[in-house]
Amino acid sequence: MKPVTPAPLAGAPLVVAAIVLSLANFMVVLDTTIANVAMPTISGDLGVSTTEGTWIITAYAVAEAITVPLTGWLARRFGQVRLFTWSVIAFVAFSIACGLSTSMGALVLFRVLQGLAGGPLIPLSSTLMLAVFPKNKAHVALALWGMMTVVAPIFGPILGGLISDNWSWPWVFYINIGFGLIVLLGARRAMQPFETTPERSRIDVVGLALLVTFVTAFQVMIDKGRELDWFESNFIVGSAVLAVISLVVLVIWELTDEAPALDLSVFKSRNWLGSTLSLSLMFGIFFGNIVLTPLWLQQQMGYTATWAGYATAPMGILAVVTAPIVGRLLPKVDARLIVSVGMGVLAASFLMRSQFTTQADYMSVAISMFVLGAGIPACIISLTSLGVSDLPDHKVTSGAGLQNFLRLMSSAVGASLTQTYWEHMAKFNRAELVGATNPSNLDAIAGTAQQLLGSETGAATLLSRQVDAQAVMLATNDFYAMATVLMVASILVVWSVKRPKGPLKTVTH
Repeated sequence: MKPVTPAPLAGAPLVVAAIVLSLANFMVVLDTTIANVAMPTISGDLGVSTTEGTWIITAYAVAEAITVPLTGWLARRFGQVRLFTWSVIAFVAFSIACGLSTSMGALVLFRVLQGLAGGPLIPLSSTLMLAVFPKNKAHVALALWGMMTVVAPIFGPILGGLISDNWSWPWVFYINIGFGLIVLLGARRAMQPFETTPERSRIDVVGLALLVTFVTAFQVMIDKGRELDWFESNFIVGSAVLAVISLVVLVIWELTDEAPALDLSVFKSRNWLGSTLSLSLMFGIFFGNIVLTPLWLQQQMGYTATWAGYATAPMGILAVVTAPIVGRLLPKVDARLIVSVGMGVLAASFLMRSQFTTQADYMSVAISMFVLGAGIPACIISLTSLGVSDLPDHKVTSGAGLQNFLRLMSSAVGASLTQTYWEHMAKFNRAELVGATNPSNLDAIAGTAQQLLGSETGAATLLSRQVDAQAVMLATNDFYAMATVLMVASILVVWSVKRPKGPLKTVTH
């Protein structure tokens, strides 16, 4: 007998559910960036180098990426509301444990457990959001979820900077206590009718082991590659080989296993594949920008961590404003057109930044970030909608989990490759600038600087700094020029997707 689908919520219960699910997504996504700014402080307090300290970021990313694609299988086995509730409880508990850690080893361990607990909350928050809203309001659900996905990474560095500068670093993790309590209290009141019946099936031990191996090897390669000079390091080569082999075997195993942990059949959906590819490309470029902008501002423009956060924060203003607008347009306008406009706005923002000079002021940076915020919701909300548009109801959770998994992986790749490209181009540009400088002009400049500073050493240092600043600025311009071209090219991928027929999919219960 087919289980009865509960009626969507309305009124106050719907508002409570929307807040709970949005906040759960915000809480988990926030933790991907909030510790980045605090990492040097944490490393110093725990007596380790900043290089070792980066493991608190890598550990969380690896663990989160492991459980995100498993959400569909976990929800079927334990029930989606039960999985959601226990994930929140575990996430808060391990957040507290992170704050209480007195050694880097303990902190990394608890960050792993925190990431494992938080991973399922990302896709579950989107599928449950679709479930509690009436079908004709599904676009509002996606708008709320997409808005939190955009805003959380922006607030992470700001909150991390403020907490590190004004309080102690454990509060970077304790902040989740308040979020978690609100989510748990609200979930108990509103979510119980949407529980699914657990399906007792065997555990795909081999598939799980292969997934853990692949994600760990790949994430370590991406995070440590830049530090270890990529494939000049035997460790990175070994990680790459292990990642490739485990991925190939994982795909073969999951396609032939009777009860796979990952439902790879969603790849047969043209809409899911096209929208996921577009979302991954867009997010890789977007996250590269999220990482590069604060780095450039702090290392070259003299900003503090907090002020670098303030300079990027305006992105959140238009993201909040445009998300509900996109939600309202989605049922009326071709989603592919909305995505194309959104990507066009992103390209325009990147083009603005490709014209920056070393004299760029705060407002120049803030305005370009302000413009960027208008494009992100159009891309995330519409592509998420397109991704599940032609999936059978019982595959929506699996499809959402795999889509979020690939989005997370592309974010990691985008962040790492962006930094590698930026550093490489800065060195290349410096060599080009030095080689293209007329020696007589160089001597004249050095002579003038020496007269002003009264020191030959000081003059040489000043000249070197100016060359370095211009080289880094050119590297930054190069990245944003390339990002502009890639973003425009990504629009072509969007139009490989078919326009969906009928209302947006919801989850079968």
